[in-house]
Formats: sequence, C-alpha cells, structure tokens
Amino acid sequence: MAETSTPERVSGTWALEARGLGKRYRRGWALRDCSFRLPAGRICGLVGPNGAGKSTLLGLATRQVEPTEGELRVFGVPVGDSAVMPRFAFLGQDKPLFKRFTVAETLRLGRELNPGWDAAAAERIVRSGDIPAHARIGTLSGGQRTRVAFALAFGKRPDLLLLDEPMSDLDPLARDEMGTLLMAEAVERGTTVMMSSHMLAELEDMCDYLLVVSQGRVRMAGDADALVPAHTLVTGVTRDGSLPSALDGHTVIENRVQGRQFQAMVRPGGPLSADWQVSEPSLEEVLLAYLRSPDAPALYTPGARVEAEGTQAA
Repeated sequence: MAETSTPERVSGTWALEARGLGKRYRRGWALRDCSFRLPAGRICGLVGPNGAGKSTLLGLATRQVEPTEGELRVFGVPVGDSAVMPRFAFLGQDKPLFKRFTVAETLRLGRELNPGWDAAAAERIVRSGDIPAHARIGTLSGGQRTRVAFALAFGKRPDLLLLDEPMSDLDPLARDEMGTLLMAEAVERGTTVMMSSHMLAELEDMCDYLLVVSQGRVRMAGDADALVPAHTLVTGVTRDGSLPSALDGHTVIENRVQGRQFQAMVRPGGPLSADWQVSEPSLEEVLLAYLRSPDAPALYTPGARVEAEGTQAA
C-alpha cells in the first residue's frame, strides 16, 4: 500500500469528517447516514458501483451539493464555511478546460483565480510531460489534458484533493503515467487525496485508506492494511447443498455454493474448521464481495467510525 507523510500544517486533524450525512433527491436518497473519518495525509480510494453515492459525496465535499441531513467537516471546519474553499481542489472525469486556451493561458487562469498559486509546481508538472506552452488545450491528447488538469489542481496547493474518476478515459499507459504523477506530487506535499475509481487493482497499488459505499451507505472504511487481513476466504464441502452450521459463528460477507462445494468470504469470529481450506483474499476480492453483498454488516477500522449525533432525516 502507499505510504504518505503528513506535514505539520495538517497533522493531527481529520481531512474529512462526516456525521449522519445524507442527500435526498426527488427519486429518493442518494446518500444516507454516512459517517466516517479520513485522516489527513492519506490517499483514500472511494469505491462503489454506479449510483452508490460516490459522486454525491464528492459533490457535498466540494460544495456543489447541499446536504439534506447531517454534517461534513473539512479539516475541522464545516464544509459550508468560506474558509474551506482554499483548502481543497476538485478534478472530475470531464476535466473542464477551455479548449481554445493555450497551456500557458490555462496556467495563467489558475494563477489569477488562486491567491496561493504555486506557479513553479504547475509549470514543472506540465514541462515533465513535454507539453508545449503554446499548444491549445483542444489539440492535446487525453493524457496531456489530464496532466494540465493535475497541474491546475496542485498549483492551487490544496490540503485536500478530490478526484472523481479523472483517469477513466485514459489508455493503460497514460493512466499509469498519471497515477505515478499523482502519487509523487501527493506524497511530496502531504496532500490528502480522495479518489473515486472503478479500477480496483489500481487502488491496491495507490491507496492506503478505503471508503466503500453501496446503495448510499458506507460498507467499509479505514486502513486498507487492516481491512483486508480482517477477512478470510473459506472453501469447503456442503451438506445437503447448504452451508455448514459452523459458519454461523462467523460474519459471512458473501457465499457461493456450486455442487457439493461452497466458498465464503468471512470475517472470522473465532477458530475456523480444520476441514476447510482457508486463504487470505486480495483487496479486489474483498471489495467485490462487499459490492455484491450490500446488506453485509459494515466494517470500520479504529478511528474511521464516527457516530452521528442529533441528526434528523428531512
């Protein structure tokens, strides 16, 4: 898993803290009873199927969406406070850049809009991709446009970087290049990152923290290095085509029966039967099990859980 350092300016704080957070639209709840903590200086993978509430959560964190219930704080400050604005940067999948602007004009726009602009960092990110300053945004490749978008984001010097599938439209080579760039810049600055992605294997290499949402609710939250080892993949023989009663003492996240054999993803509640074959699952296997089983009991590592207080549904 990725390791990041936390500078003094954000040390000892929660980058994001949600208490009973929810958003309701006419069609129903997109996010409800969302409570979690993301420590400063971590790289967090935001995982969930389409419609799970990921984009709604990012919209709430970036003040594009107003909550229906609950509270969200950014570095201890309510997200609605104007003091939050300079502390985060957001980059979405569409990467809204002015196609007729040159690269130089785009960076100048970033400088004009952000008082704490880091011109050296933004220009370094662009130069390292051999992108001509006079090139117009509309003529750049997808990977080059993403690099310019990252330059704008890091040029703002954010404490928190929020990413909504920013690399999903890139080919594997460009995605690997942008992932390396993101990691290098985030680690050097101690930037907290929350990144929504469907690339589960990619998250395993990049993220040291996870937030898994399904059907608008948190399913898992916390340190990736603690979440994965909490699970065991069990394989054994069924009796009469049903799961053995010995599994009742364990938290079963997902199970499959095929013929006379069963396989189950469990959180062990004690010793496992010697008759079963057991193995440690991969991060991808654990995530898929939770995404396929939205009713499974949620799991938080210490520090990731925060109880909602005094929140009411609208």
